[in-house]
Amino acid sequence: MALLTVEDLHTYYGYVHALKGINLQVNEGEIVCLIGANGAGKSTTLRTISGLVRPREGRILLGGEPIQTVPAHQIVERGISQAPEGRQVFSTLTVTENLNMGAYTLGGDKEAIEENRQRVFSLFPRLEERKNQLGGTLSGGEQQMLTIGRALMARPKLLMLDEPSLGLAPLLVKTIFETVRAIKERGVTILLVEQNARAALKVADRGYVLETGSVVLAGLAQELLQDERVRKAYLGER
Repeated sequence: MALLTVEDLHTYYGYVHALKGINLQVNEGEIVCLIGANGAGKSTTLRTISGLVRPREGRILLGGEPIQTVPAHQIVERGISQAPEGRQVFSTLTVTENLNMGAYTLGGDKEAIEENRQRVFSLFPRLEERKNQLGGTLSGGEQQMLTIGRALMARPKLLMLDEPSLGLAPLLVKTIFETVRAIKERGVTILLVEQNARAALKVADRGYVLETGSVVLAGLAQELLQDERVRKAYLGER
């Protein structure tokens, strides 16, 4: 069953036509990845879905209900959370306080917040060890864990990850993608934007290839890994 459906989405930044009729679908329980070069429209797609940017045309359906005009904070309440590119942790807040910021949809339900926090700590034990440490003093890998953990605090149906491996050492990249698999196993559907096309396609069920604001290829992740065009353009093979 389709959890998220994007139909003929057009997004502009001023006069710049950033998304040119994007169509995509994310089914419940899947990991779907978006790959493409810088400027292809991957992050803009996520920002449009999450309500941070408004589309000029097209529809975004969550569970069959249109959300393209719904305010961003209400989209979170309806079940979509985003871990943004560049991590964007609150550097002067502790790890626990950062996580609590992601739980605002729960109101003041301390029991639910604590339960969600323990779920995050079970996924990222390092964060529990650092729970009283300021976000700005964490390593890059720990900050990425915190960013994902903060997004999970709202108990989303759909988690959108924007470049989770950006700037991380290879060993940490492996850890992050193992975590993406673990999140899926916990019943969370994932839409993943990633420049590391090989790693993204290895963890995903399906993928879409974006070029200059349009979907140019779509299919099962394993098929895209073997596609000659993908191998030449995004996997560094000749």
